Amino acid sequence: MVTRFLLLASLFFFHCSNNLKEKKPNILLIMSDDQGYHDVSYYNTKDIKTPNIDQIRNEGIRFDNFYANSPVCSPTRASLISGLYPHKVGVPGVIRTNKKNNWGYLKADFLSLPQELNKLKYNTALVGKWHLGLNYPNTPIDRGFKFFHGFLGDMMDDYWNHKRHGYNYMRLNEKIIEPIGHATDLFTDWSIDYIESQEKKKKPFFLFLSYNAPHFPVQPPKKYLEDVTNREKGIDSIRANLVAFIEHMDYGIGRVINSLKETNQYKNTVIIFTSDNGGHNPSKANNGPLRDGKQSLYEGGLKVPTVISWQNKIKKNSVSNKTLLTMDLYPTIIEIAGKKVKDKIDGVSFVNELENPKSNHKNERILYFTRREGGNRYGGKSINALRKGSWKLIQNNPYQPQELYDLKNDPLEKKNLINDKIDIYMELNKLMMDKIQEGGQTPWQINN
Repeated sequence: MVTRFLLLASLFFFHCSNNLKEKKPNILLIMSDDQGYHDVSYYNTKDIKTPNIDQIRNEGIRFDNFYANSPVCSPTRASLISGLYPHKVGVPGVIRTNKKNNWGYLKADFLSLPQELNKLKYNTALVGKWHLGLNYPNTPIDRGFKFFHGFLGDMMDDYWNHKRHGYNYMRLNEKIIEPIGHATDLFTDWSIDYIESQEKKKKPFFLFLSYNAPHFPVQPPKKYLEDVTNREKGIDSIRANLVAFIEHMDYGIGRVINSLKETNQYKNTVIIFTSDNGGHNPSKANNGPLRDGKQSLYEGGLKVPTVISWQNKIKKNSVSNKTLLTMDLYPTIIEIAGKKVKDKIDGVSFVNELENPKSNHKNERILYFTRREGGNRYGGKSINALRKGSWKLIQNNPYQPQELYDLKNDPLEKKNLINDKIDIYMELNKLMMDKIQEGGQTPWQINN
């Protein structure tokens, strides 16, 4: 009898142990490039159909006040993998091939998101765009990803030949490769390959699927453009190309999600979708009613479509109006993986919001946005914005005066109150100067 009891007990604990292991979720993070705040059909945008992004929203939660950490690519991605403001991690601007026009260099002494996840026994992979360094020690493999299949650089000059300034930045881990096909399809295929490779693995996985689309040049496959122009009669030709480009990417996202289902990994996978900054206005992006778009620190350059699904954890069709930033994904993902971040970072976990979104939030944090850039518009100087509560101080051009907006009563930033609210301006300006000085402590240009 005792032997039988011990056998049953051991089987029970073995079963429980396996269940506990099964409960540690996989994490799929999908980031698009320059996708407008309303360039998704879940916001009832009439000329675009994104059923697979919508599916993530329908199966989970939509965030209506989610901000990219920057209005351009590299800084936002630096915040994602560090949990820090980009100016504190050495990337206040865009990292480029041409060192004379390079405005960032990733800081060495921080624990990256994949490094943290490696410590938590996750398999970590990046498929797609990196844009945080072209050489050692700032490649994806150097910075913690166990597997990389994608593009080191910023934008592609052509989605079919994958070159940038004549250079081939396509890599399989550290090996130069010359794949054939549209980049969006390649990144989709490679993500599916990775997901299938993880089906029988004991460890959970973190896959960062980082598309270049819909960053210009806007190059959808012919079939998708024909479908849009046939469906949307009279649509502007520039807009039609962008819509087709996004719908092509959405189709790829659907294929990736379907691969999770076919390998029986869907139910145990957290799926996050977001964009790295607002939509590109010359490409006719739809940033909703918000002011401006990519490259700008007005709301249209920063607010991005963001949805997350997690079966049995997030209530379907949930909505959150909590103000969040890209850097908040870092501690959130780590907490989902089983640990609370103890290191001092700027990002704040919002796991509680996933499970129990609240209708009213007070934005207590000081939020800071900056971008340093070259050319005639910037001349190596920075643009800056700081938000405290509903008040936002912004200098969107280094050669023009600051402006002050009350986002609670003026979310479209139409009425500049800087001459009417002197006390508020002085308070926010002092806080902004503190942030600018803080950024000056971190080197962002390494000449070697």
